[in-house]
Amino acid sequence: MIRDKIWVQGISTMAKILVVDDDAELSEALAEHLTAQGYLTENCVSGEDALQLLSNFHYDLILLDWTLPGISGEEVCARFRRTGGQTPILFLTGHGDIQYLESGLGAGADDYMVKPFDIRELAARVKALLKRRTGTFAPDLTIDDLVLNLEMRSLVVGSTVVPLRAKELSLLEFLMRNTNRVYSAQQLLEAVWPSDAEVTTGSVRSWMNLLRQKLAEVGKPDLIETVARSGYTIRN
Repeated sequence: MIRDKIWVQGISTMAKILVVDDDAELSEALAEHLTAQGYLTENCVSGEDALQLLSNFHYDLILLDWTLPGISGEEVCARFRRTGGQTPILFLTGHGDIQYLESGLGAGADDYMVKPFDIRELAARVKALLKRRTGTFAPDLTIDDLVLNLEMRSLVVGSTVVPLRAKELSLLEFLMRNTNRVYSAQQLLEAVWPSDAEVTTGSVRSWMNLLRQKLAEVGKPDLIETVARSGYTIRN
């Protein structure tokens, strides 16, 4: 059963967030907190309901539980991306192992949080994903014929355009703004992730692998250089 929408009076133009979680207590707590932050929220409890809503309505962000009755959160994410859905997706899951992180990101998620989590960290990540979505950042960055379009969250080379997830965009933007300097995975973690984020350098490496796949799609697989025992850099 799809739950009723929770609307905030007077701010109907604010970002709309879909919360997909079969944990009623957590789902209601998230909806209450997000509503208090000024967002419009809508809740559903299954993968089937989520896909139905996503096929008919627009959302600015999706909070998606990994373990759902029927269709899993991972499959919801993958199906949504296959049909061209570009809305940022933040996974909420009890699985903390790196293989789940890689699987979720591979399905098309933009970010990943392990339960239990601090609601303040969730709020920070929601804000960061939505901010990237609005494109309120500096002009595009260019190296040779590659353009990092910050507004559209995309890589552009000629007529080829490849969309980026928020973390992919943040990593590439940081390295492009700091060319010819080598950054370790730990330094990138400190530069790109929130200070209180519970992630490891393994997460940085996973995101870097995904970013390189995107760069390969525009013919730039070697743009980011790995410096042995030191880290990553972009030469310019």
